[in-house]
Amino acid sequence: MAETPARRCAAALFVAVLGVAWLLFNSAPAEASPQPTQLSASQLPIELQQAVARDLHLTPEQYLDRAAKAQLLGQYARTFRANRPADFAGAFLDNSGTPVIAVTSTNAAALAARDGFHTKLAPISADNLENSLAELNRWLAALPRQLASQVQATSIDILNNNVVIDIVDSPIGRMLNLPTLLANLQVVMLPGGGGPIEHRPMGGDTFVTARTPLPGTPLGQITVCSLGFNSIDNAGQPLNITAGHCNPNAPHGGAPVYLPNRDNVTTSVNIGSFVRSVTGDSSHLDYSVIRFNGAGVAAGLDRPSVRGASGTTLTVTGTAVPVTGAPVCKSGQSSEFTCGIVSADQVEASVFGDDGLIRTVRGFADTACTLAGDSGGAIVTGTLALGITSGSNSAEAPDCGQANIALAQDGGTSSLGIAVRDILADANARGLGAGIRVRASDMP
Repeated sequence: MAETPARRCAAALFVAVLGVAWLLFNSAPAEASPQPTQLSASQLPIELQQAVARDLHLTPEQYLDRAAKAQLLGQYARTFRANRPADFAGAFLDNSGTPVIAVTSTNAAALAARDGFHTKLAPISADNLENSLAELNRWLAALPRQLASQVQATSIDILNNNVVIDIVDSPIGRMLNLPTLLANLQVVMLPGGGGPIEHRPMGGDTFVTARTPLPGTPLGQITVCSLGFNSIDNAGQPLNITAGHCNPNAPHGGAPVYLPNRDNVTTSVNIGSFVRSVTGDSSHLDYSVIRFNGAGVAAGLDRPSVRGASGTTLTVTGTAVPVTGAPVCKSGQSSEFTCGIVSADQVEASVFGDDGLIRTVRGFADTACTLAGDSGGAIVTGTLALGITSGSNSAEAPDCGQANIALAQDGGTSSLGIAVRDILADANARGLGAGIRVRASDMP
């Protein structure tokens, strides 16, 4: 993702952005399934509790309550949209944590209100916004690279029922001449995890990799990323889901993965290798799957846990989907636990590769601060696995405090996450280990 300050512009309503979350709400209605159980507030790592208070101004109980409400809202919205596509305009939690269904008619509003949801009338349906988004994406794809590089991301703004495109505030960016400058997004990002510190690697911790064996590889050619969610397939293979762009040999091969020896990186322990990496191909996702070897399992990377840097541990209890307004916290080796909200459940960004190709990545946006090295780290809502970090507008900042100050006038920090359920579905469809799933506390 581009890392320069951007201006936020609204494109005309006949253009829109297609993101990952449309897969959820466009799906055929499914039978209501029980929601995954979450931990109690007292079981949250103390560092996570502190991040929730610092970044969201919520108590641990409020954080878990809003995360649970968001998942119930998402399930209801999927069925509502499938039954009444012309009436559905989006679903979100408002600033008070109230679940809201946006609709295009008073009849639909009455139906959602009868089912216990607050409603908001909107002029344009989600279907029309997404169809329009495809037109915008085709227009962007036809731009010369010099112009296209000035577009940071595009997204559907459910709250305002329009389409947003982020453009670098530069002479070239202004050449795009998009209309109607928007006000900055309102984000919940304030300066600021119960369990003991476990001295073993887990999601959120550092791994290093390189195209060639570490001995003899210059430090500048060693990639540093964060482990995401530990996973497993039906064959019992121990896996981890992290970012696709962390694999230096993608898309043509894997690369070894190491737990870094900070005193002498060339003697780092090999814990496995990349077996699949995707960055903006036909799936428009950004993820890798690491298969752990015996050393990885011996290190403890077969457990359902994540943390920020060397902090206390969070046990993952299930998976979730992105819902606008839902509270989220991310772990990563650079910035540890930071929290925010899902600011857009549908977002699309262009990734410019070293090979000169432009790749489209789709996911969700959140306001948690993310720094360089956090790529691939776990994003949770409550204690449920939501996604992994793909990129952010604060990657070059030395710390989150300075990132918040520097980006305050441009809408605050923003990160791109890749939804974990979309990753699992894509990995299974490609035949990568039948039944790949995120490890959770209820697994045998």
